[in-house]
Amino acid sequence: MEKTTEKDSHYRHLEMMSSLELLTNINQEDKTVPLAVERAIPQIEKAVNAIFERMNQGGRLFYIGSGTSGRLGIVDASECPPTFGVDFEKVIGIIAGGDAAIRMAQEGAEDNMSQAWLDLENYNISHKDFVIGISASGTTPYVLGGLKSCKQNGIGTACICCNDSSGIAAMADYPIEVVTGPEFVTGSTRMKAGTAQKLVLNMISTTIMIKLGRIKDNKMVDMRLSNNKLVERGTRMLMNLYEWDESTAREALLKHGSVRAVINTIEK
Repeated sequence: MEKTTEKDSHYRHLEMMSSLELLTNINQEDKTVPLAVERAIPQIEKAVNAIFERMNQGGRLFYIGSGTSGRLGIVDASECPPTFGVDFEKVIGIIAGGDAAIRMAQEGAEDNMSQAWLDLENYNISHKDFVIGISASGTTPYVLGGLKSCKQNGIGTACICCNDSSGIAAMADYPIEVVTGPEFVTGSTRMKAGTAQKLVLNMISTTIMIKLGRIKDNKMVDMRLSNNKLVERGTRMLMNLYEWDESTAREALLKHGSVRAVINTIEK
């Protein structure tokens, strides 16, 4: 079966287009991505509920992928601690080829069927954890082998793919198939497929963290105060919440270390 992500672009002779034509046509294609994600929400919901059940009992969430897919998993995982105040070991992104592959392609790394499980074992993965395989094509051997080993060891799995009826989707307990169709540049899945994967990852991690109690109202009350912008954001939260002046709010925030800690002190 031909992969839709590999089908010819709907556009021809790109090199003859003006800058405006290129930008407009790329944007036209990008507009279809949220609709493709919307169609997959029932699949995403099932995966989220299964992941939440594991994480609510102390389990961790792992992302495995290669190339763009692996990098997107790492981006999402790396944002969870500063945004939601969770430990860096709670959501973990792993890429084929190791950390060097984050910046530079590691040729052949994605073709190793056994390496993902070895990478996961470095984190002492167990049945309490959950693994999401990310693969635009749905055929990446690194991801397929990783999910297969997870299934053999009783570890829950999901996947994010951009083709129908892929081998990885068949292997995952909770397949998420976001079919984005041909890319503007034929086969360049860093474009629409990558955008779809990023949207789905945002949805999964944000929903789970909200369900885990890491958001109060609509605020990131557990965010780490790692820079001046976040200190200012936390100060504004407290000013609005308690009608404090800026000096009082900032002093309380810096004293207790987080918006959540201040709230707990005031409302205990």
